[in-house]
Amino acid sequence: MNDHGDEPDDIRRFWGRLGLPGLVDVHTHFMPERVLDKVWEYFDALGPLTGGLEWPITYREAEAERAGILRGFGVRAFTAMLYPHKPGMARWLNGWAADFARRTPDCLHTATLFPEPDVETYVREAVAAGARVFKAHVQVGAYDPADDLLRPAWGVLAEAGVPVVIHCGSGPAPGKHTGPEPIARVLAEHPRLRLIVAHMGMPEYEEFLDLTERYAEVRLDTTMAFTDFTERLAPFPHRALPRLADVGDRILLGSDFPNIPYPYLHQLHALERLGLGDEWLRAVCHDNAVELFGL
Repeated sequence: MNDHGDEPDDIRRFWGRLGLPGLVDVHTHFMPERVLDKVWEYFDALGPLTGGLEWPITYREAEAERAGILRGFGVRAFTAMLYPHKPGMARWLNGWAADFARRTPDCLHTATLFPEPDVETYVREAVAAGARVFKAHVQVGAYDPADDLLRPAWGVLAEAGVPVVIHCGSGPAPGKHTGPEPIARVLAEHPRLRLIVAHMGMPEYEEFLDLTERYAEVRLDTTMAFTDFTERLAPFPHRALPRLADVGDRILLGSDFPNIPYPYLHQLHALERLGLGDEWLRAVCHDNAVELFGL
């Protein structure tokens, strides 16, 4: 296991200063080992969906060690964001994630989906089995979120009130169906769907803020946003900072741990330096997720 030095103490000081009992991170990745190995190989090879950027994996440890690192940071609850890139994978991934949640009580039971004929069936099964959050990856899956095959699944999730963390922005590289327009079509049909737009919708930040303001159940996660790494690639527009303050009750801490090219602490400092105040930080780093997931 790598030595991450004083980082756990520094992170605990961060949330301790805010008077919080810890952090809740809605965007962390745990998946079957051979799948995660392939994800890391993709980052190492500078695959096209990384935007061709150098992307060293900071927390390249075994599964149990990675969970231990999060606990050492004081992360009270986290997720197992996993996603298929082709048909026939999602049900298998959901089985793995259910088992991971059983042996990892502080992980919110996560599931996923893909546009395929049996998607409504296995989404219903996952919800019945206790899935508390879903992951959808429009960029990697290269599918239209408004695909007719997905309509009944979105309906099930809207009815059940189960949140969906969805990568639908066009960063770090655009996909065939990324951007605000396809997901706006989904929301027009399912306005109560609890969507958590990953990466603040990067780089279409303002368009996804529009959707957050229009739909009461749309939220944004902070994953990689505002960090030095991302600001070089897709800077958040300074003029939109007041809007972040206004929807502060619907922004959730996300990190992309372990697949980040910088220390976890940097994401927290990036949020702090926005200058939106301690109350906003408390909501984003803990309270909003506690309310959403009933923690």
